[in-house]
Amino acid sequence: MIPVLKNRLEEIINKYSEIESKLLDNDININIRLNLTKEHSDLAPIVLAINELKSCELEIDGVQEILDDKDTDSLIREEALKEYDNLKKSLEIFTKKTQKLLIPKDPDDNRNAIIEIRAGTGGDEAALFGNNLLKMYIRFAELQKWHIEILSLSENDIGGCKEASAKITGNNVFGRLKFESGVHRVQRIPTTETQGRIHTSAATVAILPVVEEVDIQINNSDLRIDTYRAQGAGGQHVNKTESAVRITHTPTGTVTQCQDGKSQHKNKAKALEMLRAKLYNNEKKIRDSERSQKRKSLVGSGDRSERIRTYNFPQDRITDHRIQLSLNRIEEILSGSRLNEIIDVLLAQEESERLANITE
Repeated sequence: MIPVLKNRLEEIINKYSEIESKLLDNDININIRLNLTKEHSDLAPIVLAINELKSCELEIDGVQEILDDKDTDSLIREEALKEYDNLKKSLEIFTKKTQKLLIPKDPDDNRNAIIEIRAGTGGDEAALFGNNLLKMYIRFAELQKWHIEILSLSENDIGGCKEASAKITGNNVFGRLKFESGVHRVQRIPTTETQGRIHTSAATVAILPVVEEVDIQINNSDLRIDTYRAQGAGGQHVNKTESAVRITHTPTGTVTQCQDGKSQHKNKAKALEMLRAKLYNNEKKIRDSERSQKRKSLVGSGDRSERIRTYNFPQDRITDHRIQLSLNRIEEILSGSRLNEIIDVLLAQEESERLANITE
């Protein structure tokens, strides 16, 4: 066991015992008791894993004594060697289990998420690719049994997605999607290309955690709220009332809009929710940057300006540049059915990075 990690385990055991002692006090304040009970519950799985690890280490020490004894019978020694090998394998399993439980969780992982997609360089082809990405995330959400609600959608005349935003609700949504933030690049021959030339286009994706009013304070005096008539493909108006809402946060220049529903009140509420998510995400980036000044994350910052993935159609290959992962059969990934294969590797890389921070 790494010394730093061993010290951390002892700290957890002592903390757990200390909480148990405090909970025995019948005169303890109800709010303090609730907080201690939650902390006790959170630590319980880690303490259980630590005890399994310690028990395994003690058994190994006991078998080692038998093996070190020169007078040990040959048959007993043979059985002890088998037991020693099995215990070593168990120790490795318990160690990995304990280390994984020690990895600090991102408090935002279990939040719902707002996804924004914007066509970048490439004109109509970029918008068509933006539509591919939107469909991929919609299908992926359906496969995860999540609920997805389109908040705003701006299309061009050929069915491309210039801009789109959607809210996804379910279990661990932000935790699974957060590394999708960034620039997605596509290389393919557009349907309008007559000479068979490969074009390169791009679309940006932003994944924002949905937050409540208590998580971030916004002064009403800092908001400029505009209403307008919702528009469809080509810019034509799709309703006769000014139900669409655009909100500008004047101190930061952050803008959100929603034109999904016919109710101006509901669109305003959704636009405010998107604004909270954006402002919270900006603060989160600053906090994360300050925490990781000494160590750059191996999976990238997730910043929109960062190219994270290339979809190469002529070679039928998707490459995630942060982890140097390449997969074939693009259409299966764009259908949402294999997106988990990329997400799982990114999450494993994040876990490895966080564990490295613990043991340093």
